[in-house]
Amino acid sequence: MNIALTGATGFLGLRLLRCLLERHTSLTLFTHGASGDALDRIRRFFEVTGAPERLTAALPTRLRVVPTDLSRPRMGLAPARYGELADDLDAVFHSAGSINLEGDLASLRRVNVEGTRAVLELAAAGSRRPVIYHVSTAFVAGARREGVVYEDELDDTHGFENAYERSKYEAETLVHAWSRTHRRPVVVLRPSILVTDMPPHPALPRHPLQVMDQLVWDALRATGLADARGVPSDPPLARLVGRRYGHLNLMPVEDAARTMVRLADREPSGRVDTYHVVHEHDVPVTAITELMERLAPLRTRLVEKRPDDVSALEASMDFYPGITPYLSHLRRYDDTRVRTALGAPRSVTRVDVDYLLSGLRPTRPAAPPEAAPGEARH
Repeated sequence: MNIALTGATGFLGLRLLRCLLERHTSLTLFTHGASGDALDRIRRFFEVTGAPERLTAALPTRLRVVPTDLSRPRMGLAPARYGELADDLDAVFHSAGSINLEGDLASLRRVNVEGTRAVLELAAAGSRRPVIYHVSTAFVAGARREGVVYEDELDDTHGFENAYERSKYEAETLVHAWSRTHRRPVVVLRPSILVTDMPPHPALPRHPLQVMDQLVWDALRATGLADARGVPSDPPLARLVGRRYGHLNLMPVEDAARTMVRLADREPSGRVDTYHVVHEHDVPVTAITELMERLAPLRTRLVEKRPDDVSALEASMDFYPGITPYLSHLRRYDDTRVRTALGAPRSVTRVDVDYLLSGLRPTRPAAPPEAAPGEARH
């Protein structure tokens, strides 16, 4: 099979690439930027993660890297090249996207919605009928905070916690419309929050919880409670709106990639098949607040409503939409379709505070991390 992958240098995309290479001789990568840069980033990821040397050495011959721009007509390619690619594909994994939880809707639509549209147009332009594997998110469920979210559900009744969720919802509705119009199969893969226990490394892309780490330190710095020299001896208190018995689903990215590729081995129904790629056990919200306390000199307390006397630290932390709304979540994700297709998980990675801390920092630093951009990519 001729398989293409977008987002191959992202947090999830690199793991998908590794899993796909275990099943297929070669892959076509649609990358944003020069092909040499993409290959170098992939090679460094393989080296850092301990891939066999023979596998790393073979990357240039097994990967066909095609620099593209999903925001431009024909993905920025010449007509002949575009047509050649369209006629050559059997499947496309669309993993590229912005997960910037504080991004504005217009910017997120350009990447997440229009990028999806570009992939769908390519899939419809050739003589073959490639299957689309669209990486969405379980958070298209939006601001619904209780109950069970089923795999076939897709509506905007409850609104959304942020523009990122809305943009991914709109991308999914686009996928459904395309499938109906062209009578073509699409497999929608909805992971929950993707995490890892692999410590940060310059060769590895940032992941969602690193943004949380940065938020805590930025709030401490902004309020004068920490600086480059050290931290206060008496940790300040942050009262956060949330539910003591709330829970979130955090999925190890390596497990998510393996599950997605296994699902791609199955024959699609011919319509839109949606799968929740989620962990068997949720993580308590109290584990998230404990993680904050272990990341920084901070005490946390969950409260039912926003205090009237909000401190400067609390106001700074509440500004970022990527964390605080989720501290009130009680919902869970039904994954019956995944279990029916693949059976019970062969092994379940334990996701707890120690696991999450390992993926952020092996030991507590003497000084806060340096500021970094608030945007990450799948």
